Amino acid sequence: MSVAPAVEPAAGRAAAPAIRVAGVGFRYPGAPQDALRGVSFEIGPRELVGVVGPNGGGKTTLMRLLLGQLEPREGEVRVLGRRPADASERVGYVPQQASVDPTVPATVLDLVLTGRLAASSWGPWYGRRDLAAAREGLERTGTADLADRSWATLSGGQRQRVLIARALASHPGLLLLDEPTSGVDLHREQAVLELLHRLNAEMPIVMVSHDIALVSTHMDTALWVNREVAALPAAELTVAAVEHLFHGERSCHPVEAEAGGAAAGPGPA
Repeated sequence: MSVAPAVEPAAGRAAAPAIRVAGVGFRYPGAPQDALRGVSFEIGPRELVGVVGPNGGGKTTLMRLLLGQLEPREGEVRVLGRRPADASERVGYVPQQASVDPTVPATVLDLVLTGRLAASSWGPWYGRRDLAAAREGLERTGTADLADRSWATLSGGQRQRVLIARALASHPGLLLLDEPTSGVDLHREQAVLELLHRLNAEMPIVMVSHDIALVSTHMDTALWVNREVAALPAAELTVAAVEHLFHGERSCHPVEAEAGGAAAGPGPA
């Protein structure tokens, strides 16, 4: 079956947003208040976005909505023009490296191949296309030489790049990352950021981070999440701006912690 080539937007016509969130609210069952309320924003097709905010402010909930793991109580979420659950095969998700069991008896190549599960017509078995896609992901992240290594033997920086390779194996149109620089030293953090900048030339990237300085320096846009969401140019995410955003929102409670998170989803926010 042939696939039609991608059509560039006509001159003067803006490209469709990669992510569109309109009037979204969400509350966990039994929670006394909304985890998110009145959330609206758009992310463009080549934006590099940092998601920041206090613990329990709703970052994890927002990521789970984008991944299709949760349904909003009100409003609408569209990812790559579709409902998140319908777009999941085109979304590459990179969890925190701590979410992967370090004792898992698998090679790096085995782990990266799991990124092909949704695309594989063989179920849990992999064909030549899957193997080629996994090796391509390793090449693109500079980890091809680690293919036969055990996950347990890798450094923090190597693990993070391998998790990105796993996400790339699905040939995504969007990358979502949860704390991709957590647990790595400054040198390896820089390597991960350089990789993300290269990938951002091909696709939009959204990453959760607790590092305000990193987001303000390396991202295009910052999303401040504390039950409500404020979008601003990342360069404007100064200490004064954070204090201003936080002012008046101190009544926010860690509703996510009360409700608990899914094992397959993002880590605590």
